[in-house]
Amino acid sequence: MVVTLLITCMGTSANEMYDSLEISLLTCAPHDEIYSLYGHTAIRVKDKSQGFDMVVNYGLFDSSAPNFVLRFIFGLTDYSMGITSFEIFRQEYAYYGSQVTQQTLDLTEEEKAHIMEAISVNSLPENVVYRYNYFYDNCTTRARDMLADHLSGEVRYKDHKEGTTTFRNLVHECTAHHPWARFGNDMLLGLQADKPIGVKEQQFLPRNLMRDFSDAEIVASDGTTRRLIKDESIVVPPGLTVEKSGGFPLSPLTCALILLAITVLVTVVELCTKKTFWVFDAILMVASGLAGILLFLMLFSEHPTVQVNLQLLLLNPLPLFFVYPVVKAMRRHRSHLWWRIWKVLIILFFIGGFFQKYAEGTYILALSLLIRIIMNVFKRKDHAKSKKDN
Repeated sequence: MVVTLLITCMGTSANEMYDSLEISLLTCAPHDEIYSLYGHTAIRVKDKSQGFDMVVNYGLFDSSAPNFVLRFIFGLTDYSMGITSFEIFRQEYAYYGSQVTQQTLDLTEEEKAHIMEAISVNSLPENVVYRYNYFYDNCTTRARDMLADHLSGEVRYKDHKEGTTTFRNLVHECTAHHPWARFGNDMLLGLQADKPIGVKEQQFLPRNLMRDFSDAEIVASDGTTRRLIKDESIVVPPGLTVEKSGGFPLSPLTCALILLAITVLVTVVELCTKKTFWVFDAILMVASGLAGILLFLMLFSEHPTVQVNLQLLLLNPLPLFFVYPVVKAMRRHRSHLWWRIWKVLIILFFIGGFFQKYAEGTYILALSLLIRIIMNVFKRKDHAKSKKDN
């Protein structure tokens, strides 16, 4: 039905059809749903003379699909392109209280024809699905390419800010008021996310693409230029956002500090009572090992920004393989090689902090583990020495 509508419109006389056709970039502000923290981008195609007003949307997904979260983490999620009426689109964002900004493009009739043809081809059943990638191929970059790649000239963005920010910094800006979302992102993002990125890479965020489009120019083959955007307006005003129930009350940093306090308390009591709290160390080993499984699996993700993650030095599956022999040795007041291995890994983790930004609280977590490692190494040495003296 959508394809038929587009082809019918294209079959109309060019002067009659394209004079009244407007193609716009729609930028939607974030609302309280977790998936909307970064905003959204779509394309509006409107023609009063033909009586249609539709929105081309590249952000459709099925969250109820089997293993959706895991597939998303590993870069195996498929999104799709869909077309709906502008009124339905407007009502949805008005409900959430999310502002929608419209930037109408200054296009020639030939450029409008090229874009309409590309949308028509893209809306075919065999073309609507694409492999989603958060930074490199998402609903915003798809909309940008659909518009910029079908112009009679090259889009030139003013005030280029090459290498002034990173993927991680941009994600932090969007999750400033959502500490656990920021923590989760920082745990998964690796070394690649801290490298400086260019203007086009920064356009994975809707607000950045909107900013760049507002000052962009189309440079023709003969060197002449014209502004990309001829008009900008608010088509959905900001309203009262739908309140979501509060999340976990403690921040990641607070949780890490609580763990550090418990670790210090257990260590002090252990020193004073001369007892061995092997259960506490076993819990730490199992917990860090289980958390490390996810980071280890990220090595096989299709997302390039998560594959090399130095936090794997701190959280990895190795403790799960050593927990039984370590506990066995502790109960017999003997040392184990694992404590020295873990100490080296954590020291390397601290060194890695000069090259990669870590998630909030991970340094404190590393300090807690290091305290227990030092405690076990020196306690076993003291026990062996006292046994030898006796």
